[in-house]
This record gives sequence, C-alpha cells and structure tokens, in this order.
Amino acid sequence: MAGPLAAAAVLFDRIHPALGVNDSKQVSARRREILYQEVIGSALAWGVGVVETAEMAFCSMHQATFLAMRRAVCAMGRNPPILLVDGKWVIPGLFPFPQEAIIRGDAKSASIAAASILAKVTRDRRMIELDRIYPGYGFARHKGYCTPEHRQALSRLGPTPEHRTRFAPVRAYHEQLSLLEAQRRTR
Repeated sequence: MAGPLAAAAVLFDRIHPALGVNDSKQVSARRREILYQEVIGSALAWGVGVVETAEMAFCSMHQATFLAMRRAVCAMGRNPPILLVDGKWVIPGLFPFPQEAIIRGDAKSASIAAASILAKVTRDRRMIELDRIYPGYGFARHKGYCTPEHRQALSRLGPTPEHRTRFAPVRAYHEQLSLLEAQRRTR
C-alpha cells in the first residue's frame, strides 16, 4: 500500500551455493539481516532493482515488478548462464541468456531464495527510513502493507507521497477528498 517495490537477482557458484537461505517470508527479520550479509559476501554477483512509488503511478504492479526485476539483473553487472525467475512468467525484454519461470521458486532455488532475502531487506530498510520521514504511520512495523494499523493511520493522517495511488484504500481516500471538495464548491 506504501513504499517502493524491490526485486533482486543473485548468482552463486554452482559448487558452493548459499546454505541456510530460505524464502524471505519464512525467515525472521533478524535472520534476514544476517542472511543478507552472507549472500552479498558469498555471491558471484548480485543486484537489487527498485521501482519508486512515484514511478508506480504510471504502470501496473505487474509492469513495476518486471521493471524492478530488469533493474536487478542489470545491477548484477554480469550475465548469468540462465536466469531463474520466481513466478509464472519470465521477464519481458531482451536478455542475452535463457530464462526459466519457476512457481514457488524461492523454495526450489538457492538463488531465488537469496534474491527474495535481498529484496525484502532492501525494502524493509527503506520503510524504516520512511517511518522517520513520516511519523505516525507505523511504516517501521508494518512495512507499508495493508494492516489495520496502517489503514487507521491513513484515515487519520491522509496519504503520503509514498502511498501507492492504485491501491484501493489510498484511491478511496483521494476519491473521498474529491467528493468533499466538489460538495464544498457547490455551496
């Protein structure tokens, strides 16, 4: 509901892949921070791609996800022999290497699991920064997800520039403001 979208790409040595890496959603925040350091220390190459909130206003979440993925692959600075992509689709665009989409890839590939760790830690760190910039929203706790606490803060404080205008609660807030403004003008 708020904050940037992050994706990552990781290339490991096939003989010595990362140990203990798992889907970022299955690992505690403290463990993710430790794994983040281990991944960047042991990977042959890695990259993180971020799509800022303002950019997301001009594309769908699907398009923004692919954009973040493309940025992550380009940030690696090295072409992988094959790109394993978590999900149903490969990344559109021209890459000089093959791609394979793997549903639930974070449970099947160390590289995909490691990439999910890097992306989650990057986004979480950013949300902690945004919590300092926009106090009262609880970004450091809920990380911008649509929790009851976040919805209450949105109702109480209104949206920030970091709120994604395409998400229903944020869009509803803007529509309500427009309606109130129209009513005010007709008086």
